[in-house]
Amino acid sequence: MNAQDVVQQARNANLRLVRFLYCDNGGIIRGKATHASKLATRISEGIGQTLAMQAFTGVESLAAVAGMGPIGEFRLIPDPQTFVILPYVPNTGSMMCDMILLDGQPWEACPRTFLKRMVARLAEQGMRAEAAVEHEFYLARKNGDKYVPADDSLCYSSRGLDDQAEVMDAILAALEAEGVSIELFHTELGPAQQELSIHYADALRAADNVCLVRETARGVARAFDLLATFAPKPFLDQAGSGAHIHLSLWGSETSEHPGKNLFYDANERGGLSQRGKHFIGGVLRHIRGLVAITCGSPNSYRRLLPHFWSSAYGAYGFDNREGAIRIPSIFWGHEAESLNLELKCADHSGNPYLSIGAFIAAGLDGIKNSIDPGEPQEIDPGNYSDEEREQRGIRRLPTSLDEALDELEHDQVLMEALGPLLASSYLAVKRNESAFFKEKTAEEETRQHFYKY
Repeated sequence: MNAQDVVQQARNANLRLVRFLYCDNGGIIRGKATHASKLATRISEGIGQTLAMQAFTGVESLAAVAGMGPIGEFRLIPDPQTFVILPYVPNTGSMMCDMILLDGQPWEACPRTFLKRMVARLAEQGMRAEAAVEHEFYLARKNGDKYVPADDSLCYSSRGLDDQAEVMDAILAALEAEGVSIELFHTELGPAQQELSIHYADALRAADNVCLVRETARGVARAFDLLATFAPKPFLDQAGSGAHIHLSLWGSETSEHPGKNLFYDANERGGLSQRGKHFIGGVLRHIRGLVAITCGSPNSYRRLLPHFWSSAYGAYGFDNREGAIRIPSIFWGHEAESLNLELKCADHSGNPYLSIGAFIAAGLDGIKNSIDPGEPQEIDPGNYSDEEREQRGIRRLPTSLDEALDELEHDQVLMEALGPLLASSYLAVKRNESAFFKEKTAEEETRQHFYKY
């Protein structure tokens, strides 16, 4: 779809507004909207936004970042390929945007541009990435002055499917209308907790889809007087919610060669190739800094606990759901196509463009340097003694956002991949958010994160 197609579709649908959206360093989806009558020019000219917005935090404060104050602006330039008509609000469409400077160049602080750079790195080596995310979220209803789970159903229970059938059918119908391909849906461990798996796409589109799913689920739920929360730990006494990233690398497609899954080798255990092992090695080497990006809120670290199936250790294994990386079982008859790696230590407080891009950057370092990930773990790493984990080189993931940020700041590979401006603004935003919650109770922290994602 090109800009002309977007303008024509908006006209045919009698749209009044088109939202120009982006996901910021705090993991919050923000944007502005143009009137449809101005869409033809706004697509190329963009909408102005202050440079300070990439220093804006999830607690609505401004972090101290050089050059991100009251002076200067960038343009929100939409990607026509992301245009959708929103079924849950009247006469409105949306597009995801890149942040472009006034000289027409991509801004180095733009998360979507960062992912594009990582995709370009892959292309330079004859590779491309496909990704998909498992979306876990709660449906909640107002009870007095607080929210509670919308039902008390059990994990995977059919009753839970019945309880939320109407709202989930509306969410799925809206996503289908927006062109999102849905794989699976089921209820999760917590009461009224849902899990929605989306079909894989190229890395950039996969990140766009993460934002679209969040926006759509929240928008549809509102029409049912419910709140859909994608917060990592919205209820302290219930299971947390993740955004597990599934990723595979493929050889570049040509007219003669359709490309193959570079993580697959039929002669290896579980179908995992040597290149796939090296990719895992890179991710595990950088995992303690990586989680500062994929688990981007103080609330995230209430979820990353041993024995909670959320991953708490830098380990991997075949269908090991307690490791940071799981190699899922491949599907009969689709072995080569289905082999992928699942990064479990990720949630919706992490900007999806940064999360997927950093995941790629860490894995590429493993391929470049042939990093050995060690042996796959056959048991829950939390069941080893401290001495046994030390012998196996298994480290606990950071237990706070500050600890993770310290690791990121000292990770040269990830910092180089982000670039100076994006790295400094991201660290400043997250340090500011962490400091804000230091004097808050666990209940206050949870309440404030509840509404953001």
